[in-house]
Amino acid sequence: MKVKQQLERLCTELHEKQLLNGAICVAEHGEILYQAVFGFGDLENKRKLTLGSVFELASLSKPITATAVMLLEEQGHLAYDDLIDRWFPGFPYPGITVRHLLTHTSGLPDYMELFEKHWDRKQIAVNEDVLRLLTEHQPERKFLPNEQWEYSNTGYVLLALLIERISGLSYAEYLDAHLFRPLGMLHTRVYNRRHSNEKISDYAYGYVYDAMTDQYLLPDQLTETEYVVYLDGIQGDGTVNSTLGDLLRFDQALYTEKLVSKQTVEQAFTPVQLNNGETFDYGFGWILEKKESRGTIVSHSGGWPGYATLMLRYVDAGKTLIYLSNKEQDYEFEQSFLGAVQQILFDEPYEMPKSPAKRKAIQVDPAIYERYTGSYRLSEGMHARVTTEQNRLYLQVDGGMRLELSPMSQTRFFIRVLSVEVEFDTDSSHKAPSMTIYEGEKESSAIRVE
Repeated sequence: MKVKQQLERLCTELHEKQLLNGAICVAEHGEILYQAVFGFGDLENKRKLTLGSVFELASLSKPITATAVMLLEEQGHLAYDDLIDRWFPGFPYPGITVRHLLTHTSGLPDYMELFEKHWDRKQIAVNEDVLRLLTEHQPERKFLPNEQWEYSNTGYVLLALLIERISGLSYAEYLDAHLFRPLGMLHTRVYNRRHSNEKISDYAYGYVYDAMTDQYLLPDQLTETEYVVYLDGIQGDGTVNSTLGDLLRFDQALYTEKLVSKQTVEQAFTPVQLNNGETFDYGFGWILEKKESRGTIVSHSGGWPGYATLMLRYVDAGKTLIYLSNKEQDYEFEQSFLGAVQQILFDEPYEMPKSPAKRKAIQVDPAIYERYTGSYRLSEGMHARVTTEQNRLYLQVDGGMRLELSPMSQTRFFIRVLSVEVEFDTDSSHKAPSMTIYEGEKESSAIRVE
């Protein structure tokens, strides 16, 4: 009862401050200690969330994709060390195995960057388009297979394609027939909201904060996050949609042999080893951790415009935390909140998370943005590009996703959700010669190169 009461107090107080919008479940050995929903699934129509609300899981889909691959391996349809060009003839990146895709050691380039450069944004992309663009444009690989570890959405898109080519079913059909229905996950599906004709009545729409208008909007409405539309048909790295109850069923199945054997689960929970002998705490679709006070921890999180998701599995203690949010929140605050939940779960002292600083953009003359546009070299050897579009300013680091810079003054800007601020240095010249990036207490300079 103590856990339930403390979690109820924590969540209710934060919701009353409008700092919590989503669903949470805490369980021990499959028994629910506390579960609740707060806020709205549809802001426009004021429809409240329910315990049956369906959320986009984002990268929390990856353990599910990995489990499907493990099923195929147990059935003898593949081996983890099979080369993937067995299913993708002519694939321009030789030497990559199924294991490399599962463990983020393939070195494949990022598909989101590829689509930003080469895709018609009026079209919704699907997985075959990822394979086609990789083959046509052949961007340089980041490293040779198993030489390094770097998180790769591209790898999990290819795993979804691999599942389809082996099974003869679509990714969605395979998961439904071989994972969701056998486990009674009847509210879980692969769902591409903009690409699909299906409408889910109890759907949790994801909302992002627009600092310029001080409003929460669908990401489709912002230039910064418009990629959610044209990437909506891509599956495997995300787009599984589920509920608290169904995710708890998935969690509990991993303690049994309902889906795969204990030996297979042990492989999934084994840290990947690189060619040089170094290990990384990632297995087959799971982040791995050991803590003296809490034992073995197996987890994965997800983030996509409007959504933040997490499943934390304390394997030795038999405890589970599932968190699904559909209203964008300050990252550091969200981590503080989840830390407090875990402390309560383990009967440790905790502090009420502090409300994040409210940062609202001011109005400035967009004409000044031309002084800041261009390319900059960061001190770490990375490169940043500052651009302007539709009277808004954007920052893009080393080909990553564009982040909007919201003005705090004529020269200083902030990035929503992140504790990052950027200040442009001005002198008598037309263009700013440099900029300074502030990230918490860390400060780094970037010199204009173009």
